[in-house]
Amino acid sequence: MVTALVRPARRALAALGLLALAACDPPEARPVEFRQMSDSFYFTITSDPIPPRAREAVLYKVVVRDKESRQPIETGVGRMYSSNRDEAKTWDELKKGAELGTYYAKLNYVASGDWAVALEFRRDSAARIEKVEWMQDVLAAREPGSR
Repeated sequence: MVTALVRPARRALAALGLLALAACDPPEARPVEFRQMSDSFYFTITSDPIPPRAREAVLYKVVVRDKESRQPIETGVGRMYSSNRDEAKTWDELKKGAELGTYYAKLNYVASGDWAVALEFRRDSAARIEKVEWMQDVLAAREPGSR
């Protein structure tokens, strides 16, 4: 009878301990990713740093999978680009990473504020280009020497 009560109590304590550990992780230790879908692709996108800051190189990691099979797309080509209300622009081609279906692009936002970002991608050079878009909030640049 006692062991029947102890086991669930131990499980509950273990679960609470895991939740407490997860809550102690600083926000920057937990990767923030978002997902986008086009007609054929499923994108998982992260950036470093999170959130992006003006006047710092922002490295975007884009994992591309087939929307139906969820298989990684290894031979794709694409680019990311962004602009703000003042017509400032930044862009980069997607570069294939070492991980399957992973591509990288580096954007450099010159000012803080809202930026419209687009990702264009196609399976190969003969395929149709597919595009996803989102709004990116860019924080103000850090003070010199504060990194």
